[in-house]
Amino acid sequence: MKKALITGITGQDGSYLAELLISKGYEVHGLIRRSSTFNRDRIEGLDVHLHYGDMTDPFSLMWALKESKPDEIYNLAAQSHVQVSWETPLYTAQTTGIGVLNLLEAVRVLGIKPKIYQASTSELFDGLTPPQNEETRLNPVSPYGTAKMYAFQICKNYRDAFGMFISNGILFNHESPRRGDNFVTKKIVNEAPKGEVNLGNTDAKRDWGFSPEYMEAAWLMLQQERPDDFVIATGETHSVKDFVGYVESACGHPIKIIHNKAYDRPVDVPVLCGDASKAERKLGWKHKVKAKELAKIMYENSIPKS
Repeated sequence: MKKALITGITGQDGSYLAELLISKGYEVHGLIRRSSTFNRDRIEGLDVHLHYGDMTDPFSLMWALKESKPDEIYNLAAQSHVQVSWETPLYTAQTTGIGVLNLLEAVRVLGIKPKIYQASTSELFDGLTPPQNEETRLNPVSPYGTAKMYAFQICKNYRDAFGMFISNGILFNHESPRRGDNFVTKKIVNEAPKGEVNLGNTDAKRDWGFSPEYMEAAWLMLQQERPDDFVIATGETHSVKDFVGYVESACGHPIKIIHNKAYDRPVDVPVLCGDASKAERKLGWKHKVKAKELAKIMYENSIPKS
């Protein structure tokens, strides 16, 4: 039986990935931070083994690795909110950037040989030259994107220097009913019943896909003979305003957009549109759910069950 360790297992992606791996017969372990409140709703009822640890604490990572003995590691842990990264840039750098180095060093010091998936992001790009693929110049414009670029590059360094199996998944925006409430798509869905929503830049264009499909791509990357980096995306771009329209169609009534300057970013990526042809060619992966259907899925799942 294969063993997998998922950092960030309590998040949107971590919960879907845990379900996928369990369905494939894996023994699944997860890294969680100790806190005064539980945040395990997404993985409630799943047969997973949890270990306390933190990406900023290399010793806790070593203990988690020693206890789980993973064949595969999926590093999903990060401070992953772009706007929040402007408010907590140092914390974002420590968790999202240096935290990856801590994990790689823990693996190297212990002398183990797991395959490693690193969750990278479309925020590596400045959005000026869409579509973006694996050859597009990296030029992040936020503390989050910059921390992710460090993580991306240090993974390539360790792959080349030490022969470690590390694949970077450059995942474009991916959503689901499990998305955190402070992310724009979920905020739109949650506010739809009130008929109005406070938003920042609604002209920003994003390539939105469905999280469970993207986690399948992450798994496929670690089933290859050699590590590599892959863009995972739908190849379509839609503005935030477009997404509001899709939610309007799903709920059947108009949603008034109220511009709130508090949600404007100091610098924003104008257009993200990913070219996933390499993943389609080498992994056999292709998205199924598009933005309009995604909005409907998210809205219908937000309606309280009677």
